[in-house]
Amino acid sequence: MALLHRPQSPALRHVSRETSTPWPGLALAVGGALGAWCIHHLIPAVPMLTASVVLGIAVAHLPGPRTFVRGAGRTGLSLAGRRLMRIGIVLLGLGLGLDQVLRLGWATVAMVVAVVAATFFGTLWLGRRLGLPGDQPLLIATGYSICGASAIGAVSQVSGSDEEDVAASVALVTLCGTLAIAVLPILQDPLALSDPAFGRWVGAGVHDVGQVVATAQTAGPDALGEAVLVKLMRVALLAPLVAAVAFSVRARRRGVRTPSGRRPAPVPLFVAGFLAAAGLRATGLLPDVALEWAHTAQEALLAAALFGLGSAVHLPTLARTGGRAAALGLGAWVVVAGVSYVGVMLTV
Repeated sequence: MALLHRPQSPALRHVSRETSTPWPGLALAVGGALGAWCIHHLIPAVPMLTASVVLGIAVAHLPGPRTFVRGAGRTGLSLAGRRLMRIGIVLLGLGLGLDQVLRLGWATVAMVVAVVAATFFGTLWLGRRLGLPGDQPLLIATGYSICGASAIGAVSQVSGSDEEDVAASVALVTLCGTLAIAVLPILQDPLALSDPAFGRWVGAGVHDVGQVVATAQTAGPDALGEAVLVKLMRVALLAPLVAAVAFSVRARRRGVRTPSGRRPAPVPLFVAGFLAAAGLRATGLLPDVALEWAHTAQEALLAAALFGLGSAVHLPTLARTGGRAAALGLGAWVVVAGVSYVGVMLTV
């Protein structure tokens, strides 16, 4: 877990004079989200959130824009990575069909919980054994086990993680999740998976919701439907995981107050908002058009937030742990794919 007062990382030491106004950086984050949307529509195989991270990293290293990113724009970009991420996660709850999830049955629920637990604790253990710095083991474990970049952003809000750790974790998880789009469909026949079973495997083992859809649709509508339902069940575990991390951080900081003078909340407000949004969706009161607009807003907010996080990546620093991060990514991929495959075969 991140300490309350951590020394500034080498990648961010140069950001010493931030402007007091966030608007220039927020404008750049919005522009980055728009650019990611354009890339996704030109190349549908590239998820919008993945494109956002890559664009953020690229802008932070171009000779001209990087001066702005590290100076006048840093306040707004950091704000996008925090505040817009939280709002986007609250809206993510509106996409959680709890009634549909419960129809899958208790055997599937148990399978998904087991997959999430094995992936989270296995990745966390492996990341610490490999010596990855900061909160990267925690964040990568969260991204692999729940829902990719969105889960990383949620946990980072309560763990107090450095922007660099968050951005590096998002980059690794989105890369591995994107590779799954190409690799998993090739394995369907060798693993003797029917279309519905393949969909459940994808839903249990692929990180981001968009990546799940892109992977499962290759096997048809039956596979896609099963994949989305299983994936939603994993998303439902985001709230208890973030709450557990929050309780752990609060225990470590017992008696320590925030800069505002208040003790950290036992359950973050945005987690309560996520649960409230999921409950509202379950009532059936919201029309389809409202849910569609909420999904669009969620994608836009998360894209802007991830652009801001990507802009905090410092590639020379990241390269120093690149081999260990790649080893963790591969190991975690094997864990989640293997455990989810066994779980699916036991429950079909």
